[in-house]
Formats: sequence, structure tokens, C-alpha cells
Amino acid sequence: MATIVNTTEEEPMLAVVRFTAELAWADAGPEVADPEVTRLCLEAQEHILAGRWLDMASLMLASADLLLTSPSRVPDKDLECILSVICSLVTKAGSEDQALQITDLICAKLTQQPDDKPALRLKVLFSLYNLLPSPYGKAFVYKKALELATAGKAAECIIPSFKNIDSFVSEWGIGNLEQRELYLAITRILKDHKGMTKEYFNFLNKYLATFKGSADDSATIGDAKEEAVAAIIEFVKSSTLFQCDLLNMPAVAQLEKDEKYQLLYELLKIFLTKRLDSYLEFQTANSALLKDYGLVHEDCITKMRLMSLLDLSSHCSGEVPYSAITSALQINDDEVEQWIVKAIAFKILDCRVDQLNQTVIVSRHTERIFGMPQWQGLRTKLGVWKGNIASAINTIQANKVTDEGTQGMRGLMIR
Repeated sequence: MATIVNTTEEEPMLAVVRFTAELAWADAGPEVADPEVTRLCLEAQEHILAGRWLDMASLMLASADLLLTSPSRVPDKDLECILSVICSLVTKAGSEDQALQITDLICAKLTQQPDDKPALRLKVLFSLYNLLPSPYGKAFVYKKALELATAGKAAECIIPSFKNIDSFVSEWGIGNLEQRELYLAITRILKDHKGMTKEYFNFLNKYLATFKGSADDSATIGDAKEEAVAAIIEFVKSSTLFQCDLLNMPAVAQLEKDEKYQLLYELLKIFLTKRLDSYLEFQTANSALLKDYGLVHEDCITKMRLMSLLDLSSHCSGEVPYSAITSALQINDDEVEQWIVKAIAFKILDCRVDQLNQTVIVSRHTERIFGMPQWQGLRTKLGVWKGNIASAINTIQANKVTDEGTQGMRGLMIR
């Protein structure tokens, strides 16, 4: 097998053209093959000398087509090397538009037959991504990578990049509609991927949040119903999620008046604004609905007890009597501390237990919904803290002046 050696700036491109041409015409015999190989190499040289990088990309991709359609004829390392050389053409383009045209050609070729070596194709796409200076080009390539990962069933190759999506979106500067498409594509990849439940829920939230309830969304918001339902089910099922902003999202709120899904919206409302007794009443009337969506009654009771404890904490003045906890959670007196420990373990409650007075003294609790009222409450607390700090600083400065004055008087008296 021939080896591509970099000796000059242009030579890798000619080496790729020669190598792929020889491979393509190998079965035709030297009398036919040699003239064709020479013709292709001369054509490549002309493109290089004239700086026609788009034409060069078309030529190299046409020559490399055999390698992609019959990858078994070339080792993966050689194939990756060849494709990397072709990708490097975007760095030579004379304009951003030309670089994007070359990018489009490369992506079109790599996303054909996604079942053949999808991991290698994705690796090359990410190399292309890193070579592009254009934010638009990067966004375009990433979208193609998502499509390839989905079609080629190679989700594991692209999922690690999801943790950087927020910084990607900021870098790309894409609009709301583009973000919506991106988040929807990611949710579809994560939906059936084991062990990614939390990430799936997070991206469902990101997708649903792109619907602002404006007139522009009126024609498309209905398309988000299935994802809104999925987000509700994931939240209710989760044993570790106790806070979300779903209730007031327009894409979720539309379910309240939807004949098919209004009961699910009511269930979400119970988990975020009510207590265990409301859930039990709902379950009695809609047990079949819960089963249809794979919700386990016992798990829901456990979660609603913790949610009820949070609700008690938010409505108390810092102290919650045992009697209020036993009533809201429908438990015995000797179970109170067990549920307090659970809440502390989930990091949704900070408190201390006063066994003598049978009360729980709460210093912090998780808000089930963190909306405008909670932000205003936080602003008020920060204002109080700021005032207290300013008062403390003034007191320290006043004491310092007093001490300095006292020491000065003592000095005069000694003299």
C-alpha cells in the first residue's frame, strides 16, 4: 500500500490524487490506467497553480469516491489521512463563501452511505469543523455530524460533545429557530440512549424553551406537544429532579387545554404546586393513565412526599412542626426524621432537627418552581444582605476612628 509523505505544501494534494487515481484504474491495466492517472495529476496541478480550490475539491472528492464506496480496499488510517488532506482545502479558500462551498461538497460526500464506517466519517467531520474559521460553517458541519450520527447509529461518537453545546451555540451565534432544530435533533439522539435520562430532560427543556408564545410560534408550537409530554413524564419519573420551569413554558402550557394531554398537565401542576393528598386524589381517578405512561404509583408517592416537604418549607417561617410533616406526608411520627434525612441526602433541604420541641428548623430549601416571584425574593434577600454588610463596615470604620482617637489622647496625656 502506498504511503502519503508530506514534503512540500502542495505535494500532499497531488499524492492523494495520484494514489486514488491509481487505485481507481488499477483493474484497467497500465495502458489505460497510466494516461488517466497522468491526466488527473496534470488537472490537479493546474487547479493548484491557478488557486482554483473549489475545482480541486471536486476533483479530489471524485477521485476519492471509490475509497468511500469501497472502504475495505484502503486501511482506515490511510483513508482518514486522505480525507484530512481534502478537508485542509478549506484553509486555502480565497473567501468565506468558497470555504463554505468546499465544506458543502465534503459534507455531502461524507454523509453518503452513513452505515459504512460512521465513526471514521464523524472523526473527519470534526476535523473539518476545527479547520473552519466561520461560525456559520462550524454550525453547518455540526448539524451534518448530528445527521450522520443518527443515520449511522453512532450516537456514542457525538454524545460527548453535547456538554459543550451552550458554548457552541454562543460561538455560532445562531438564531432561535436554528437552536430549536439543534436541540430537537439532540433530544432524538438521547431519547433511546441508556444512562442519559438527565441529559435528555435537559435538552427537552432547551427545545421547549425556544417557543416564546409569540405570534411567530403559533403555527409551529403544536409540533412540540409530544416533546412537552415527554418532558413531563421524565420529570415525574425522575427520582432526583425536584425543580423545573416546565409549567409556565408556552409549549407545555398548551397541554392544559388539549383534550388528549390535559390530565398530564394537571399531573405536572400537582407535582410542582400541590401536596401528596392532591396526587392521591388524582391517582384514584386516573390510575390507568399513570400505567399507560409507565409511571409507578409507589415511586410517585415517594417523590410527592419530598415535594410536599419542600412545600411546607416554603410556607413556614423557618420552623416546621412534626405534626405538619406527618399530616402533609401522611406518615407516622417516628418516620419524620427518616424523610428529613432523605431530603438532606438529595440536597434539597438544609435544616436541623429540634427533637425536644418536635420541630424542623429550615435554613434552605429547593424551590419547586424558580420563576419571577422567586427571583424577586432572592433580590430582596440580596438587598438585605447588602445592607447588613454596609452597616457592619460602617460600624467597623466608626470603631476604628474611635480607637485611633483614644490612642491619640493617651499619647498627649503621657507627654
